[in-house]
Amino acid sequence: MRRMSLTMQWLWVVLFVLTTVSPVMARGSKSLKKRIAVFVFQDKTDKRFRWWDGRSVGDGVADMLTTALVKSGKYIVLERQEMDKLLQEQDLGTSGIVTPESAAKIGKMLGVELAVMGAVTEFGYSKSEVGGAIKGIGLGVKSQAATVAVDVRLVNTSTGEIVAAENVRKSKSKKGLRIRTDEWRFNSRNDFDQSLVGKAARDAINSVVKLIDKHAPKIRWQAKVVLAKSGMVVINAGASAGVKKGQRFVVFHPGEELIDPDTGLSLGSMETEVGMIEVVNNQMGNGKASQCKIISGDGFARGDLVREK
Repeated sequence: MRRMSLTMQWLWVVLFVLTTVSPVMARGSKSLKKRIAVFVFQDKTDKRFRWWDGRSVGDGVADMLTTALVKSGKYIVLERQEMDKLLQEQDLGTSGIVTPESAAKIGKMLGVELAVMGAVTEFGYSKSEVGGAIKGIGLGVKSQAATVAVDVRLVNTSTGEIVAAENVRKSKSKKGLRIRTDEWRFNSRNDFDQSLVGKAARDAINSVVKLIDKHAPKIRWQAKVVLAKSGMVVINAGASAGVKKGQRFVVFHPGEELIDPDTGLSLGSMETEVGMIEVVNNQMGNGKASQCKIISGDGFARGDLVREK
């Protein structure tokens, strides 16, 4: 009986840990925002449509996705100007062609964990007219439909691996005795938002955001050391990225990268644990960086990797 009683006590302890400690740890992990870079989508349509400001459909759809991710408040989305500058430096700005390998390379340079790339494969209208008669009077009932389709890929910048690939296709339609001809074009953001093709595009973007929400948690959060001096360490993630005062992180020094000879993908690197740090100020640079004190270890250096404890 005594042994049974001790067993029951241990079971209660285990249950307590699972129901109290684990959820708290999970909430802490979810609070950290992943960094995302959205590349301009390729325009594989017939190119009849242009954005109201003259941009290509691929450029416009990528901009819609960037805005939707920012508004969600779940991610740190890289500014377009920073991406364009680096793309031009890498001779990718003119071609607009981004591969999973180049997306991972550029994403790693930009310090993001997830790169989003893809192509717009459908973007336009179709209409039909069905004949009929009412009391001998000919009548054509018209219908109009808009379709937007996007091929999207999510790339883990640390490994170059495609973590998700999906084709999203959305349509909107309406019927009536008369169909407005101005539905076939748009000259402003408001015209676009009110059009069938604009509504179909919005539905497609919402589906892509859900895809990102599903797969982003599978990618490890990571920051980097910006400065290590006089017993203090500054990292490039602060309150805006969900970092909290008192939060502890483990720091690693990156070694030689291991590349799979068959696939060319990164298998990680020979990392060395440097030590542990604790956040004392998460408001540096308007919340974009944090000042940390060293809990253990030494030899911290700029560029070291920072991960969750």
